[in-house]
This record gives sequence, structure tokens and C-alpha cells, in this order.
Amino acid sequence: QLQLVESGGGLVQPGGSLRLSCVASGFTLDSYSIGWVRQVPGKEREGVSCISSRDGSTYYAPSVKGRFTITLDNAKNTVSLRMDSLRPEDTAVYYCAIEFLSRCTGSWDSWGQGTQVTVSS
Repeated sequence: QLQLVESGGGLVQPGGSLRLSCVASGFTLDSYSIGWVRQVPGKEREGVSCISSRDGSTYYAPSVKGRFTITLDNAKNTVSLRMDSLRPEDTAVYYCAIEFLSRCTGSWDSWGQGTQVTVSS
């Protein structure tokens, strides 16, 4: 059974940094794409970042480009999101998500439970 387990959320001051991690288990795929989606209550989900296991190509939402960095450890099926220069508007529940495609399309097949990130002074 596919599982995505996130960790690393929390409270941070504006300008600070956090690192989110997600371990994927229970599947066997030659290639897939995995990333992060965030949601604020009352707003639509926003695709934040994604990385392909096949070639390491990445996607970043314009709102986070230059501040967030996504990495994938293929051997451990672990994706991480380094978030720097955090802003109050980055506050959201961050979900790890996976799609069974070798490139990032935003058509997610499975989600984790989510981890809260709060940016506030």
C-alpha cells in the first residue's frame, strides 16, 4: 500500500527557513514524479514544487522560485523541500504528493496527510 509520510513542518519567523521531508513507500515504479502542494483554508490547492525521479527535472511555482529547493534521494524514496526566506503568505498545510508519470504534470495520484507550516512573528 502506497504511503507518503511528511515531516518537518512547524512555526518559523518571517525570513526564516524550514525543511520538509517525505518518505514514499509501498510502491514499485521505475519512474515517477513527487512533490509538494499547499493549501490554505478557503483557497485552492497550489502546486509548490515537483521533481522527476527519472531525470531530476524540477518545477517551482513562481511564488516560491528562488526561495525553495526540492531534492530527491532515489535510493531512499525521500523527497525534501528546503524553504528559505519564508513569508507569512507561505503559511499553509503542505502535502506531499506523487504522480505515476516520469514528468511533473500536476495530476497527482496520491497524497500524504499534510504538515502545517506557519510563518509568523
